Amino acid sequence: MFHFTPTGIGSVPSLDVSSTCLRILERCREAPFWPQFVRRTNLENMTIQFSEGFPLVEISGDGKSLILSSREREPELVSFYDRFLADDVENFAISRDYAPGLFELVDLIQRNPGTYGPYIKGQTVGPVTFLGTVEGHDGKSLLHDLELREALVKGLAIRALWQVRKLSTTGKKPILFLDEPYLSGYGSAFTPLDRHDVISLIKEVMDYLREREDVLLGIHCCGNTDWSMIFETGPDIISFDAFSHMDYFLLYPEAISRFIGRGGIISWGIIPTGEQAGKESAEGLVLRITEALTKFEKWGLDRKEVARRSLLTPSCGMGTMSEKVGLEVLDLLETVSRKCMDLI
Repeated sequence: MFHFTPTGIGSVPSLDVSSTCLRILERCREAPFWPQFVRRTNLENMTIQFSEGFPLVEISGDGKSLILSSREREPELVSFYDRFLADDVENFAISRDYAPGLFELVDLIQRNPGTYGPYIKGQTVGPVTFLGTVEGHDGKSLLHDLELREALVKGLAIRALWQVRKLSTTGKKPILFLDEPYLSGYGSAFTPLDRHDVISLIKEVMDYLREREDVLLGIHCCGNTDWSMIFETGPDIISFDAFSHMDYFLLYPEAISRFIGRGGIISWGIIPTGEQAGKESAEGLVLRITEALTKFEKWGLDRKEVARRSLLTPSCGMGTMSEKVGLEVLDLLETVSRKCMDLI
């Protein structure tokens, strides 16, 4: 299926939309991803980017986050549900101003579809992260506002459906990651949701999409979390920071084995994007993957089958690094992918 196919998480440090998309198509030919240009505009902030037209949320005065608006609640929710229940998917489109990389990548592939592989990868903010990072008037996150929580999760789901259909216009099979950084450190005082709520919120979005489109759905979390809980949500793909948190991830052999056994895909975020970005060798990173595969074999998993169900990515988004290092990360990703393919 994949054999360590390279793709990306989302954010990039560059400013030029066209040249960045062309570079991604060169480095991630089999499964290109659309880039989020977080340095161009705050509209590409991971929560703001997917909030356009949602009820009762607005961009803060400094333009850097979302806040709960003071508009009247009932008419906003009535208008939202009228559109949602009518399956008015186009009404929930992401506009080009909010995601120029999405439109540019799709346009480029449509011009020469035979040049690229069978997949195209997108991303959306996950429901837990979206709700957890927007604050209500009481100082609590919208995770605690059950009425608005219900509406906004449905909004994220139908907007994700629009994205999946947009990606499908390339003729490629869409992959969609739900980005859930809020779940890093799950179980602390900063993540007040219980396990059932987390699973329910994520599954609602994934079930909505699966009922309507043929799409591979992943969950990306770039920190430590309760991975057994993430597996229980039923994703096709688990994306984790394999550079910084490999040992922690491997503490879940039974959950990982069941996941692989039912056809699950591991997305190894092995290319560092933090302080070590640009400082690691391809050989050293391949060795880390090799050591993990050896552990998988000890658990009774077939190494070739795991490889067939493996993607490679940077450990997280690249938006915080310099453009020079961002280019180096993409180059290293391609090199490590090629060397990993040679292992099998």
